[in-house]
Amino acid sequence: MNVFDWLSHMGIPEVDNFDIVEVKFKGGRKEYYRNVDFLPLNTGDPVVVDVPSGHHIGYVSLQGELVRLQMQKRKIRDDDQILRIYRVANQKDMEKWGEAQNREIPTLYRCRQIVDEYGLKMKMSDIEYQADNSKATFYYSADDRVDFRELIKALAGEFRIRVEMRQISLRQEAGRLGGIGVCGRELCCSTWLVDFKNVSTSAARYQ
Repeated sequence: MNVFDWLSHMGIPEVDNFDIVEVKFKGGRKEYYRNVDFLPLNTGDPVVVDVPSGHHIGYVSLQGELVRLQMQKRKIRDDDQILRIYRVANQKDMEKWGEAQNREIPTLYRCRQIVDEYGLKMKMSDIEYQADNSKATFYYSADDRVDFRELIKALAGEFRIRVEMRQISLRQEAGRLGGIGVCGRELCCSTWLVDFKNVSTSAARYQ
């Protein structure tokens, strides 16, 4: 509801057979997947996609020739590295994903306690569980380099999942958590802005 799609009333040309689809995940993260089975997809459809360690669920955000242009802009090659879309998510898939999402907030609180116990200088900002409930990505920010090898072992033993730690900047953290800007509207980086442009240090401090 925070972004209006001005092209929603326009049909996709029949000659447009580009088989790669842009899929959006939690926190505005967007990846590209190949629609090998040429499934009839619409913007906003939940789809089950292949990931290196199982499967995940995201929402279709863009199709057709615009995807090709976006890939060129982000310098992503159309090769065998692009994984596939399995199917449109069914009710069972969504229920299992909902169970995984319900674990995120309790896991985040417990993770912050474990970080305090280890005395690590890092801020845990968000957690994203994979739809198959087998892996979780922990997003954190830190001023200096952090040795979190023991933390990973503790988290894997505590939650019985595969753990991936991913450091993000303060701007990326704001995009994932959301908020209201000085203009009174929802933050651009959490709604439609994908790539951050370089800014001066003074501007970053002001943000």
